[in-house]
Amino acid sequence: MKNYELMVIFKPSLDSEELDKAIDKISSDVKAVKGEVSSTDKMGRKKLAYALQGYRDGFFTTMIMSLPAETIVDFKRNLKLNENILRFMFMEAAKKGEAVV
Repeated sequence: MKNYELMVIFKPSLDSEELDKAIDKISSDVKAVKGEVSSTDKMGRKKLAYALQGYRDGFFTTMIMSLPAETIVDFKRNLKLNENILRFMFMEAAKKGEAVV
């Protein structure tokens, strides 16, 4: 399994409880494909550079996870279908001390 970093921008219309449920749903999706979430960082509500789906701000969250390579396509498809997500970025996490080129 490789380590990945997922940054998600959630809709600002979510309240605190709904935001926690949306983050827990992503974590449960990771566990469903035999992956593991090692850390979750809620960065809070931030202003966007441009409007996404009519919203000018959103809740930013970063998650570090391990996933089997064969499950990534299905996992990304589930993220695209999630109506609470405005945008996400999914990338392989660099190891400490390793330069990303």
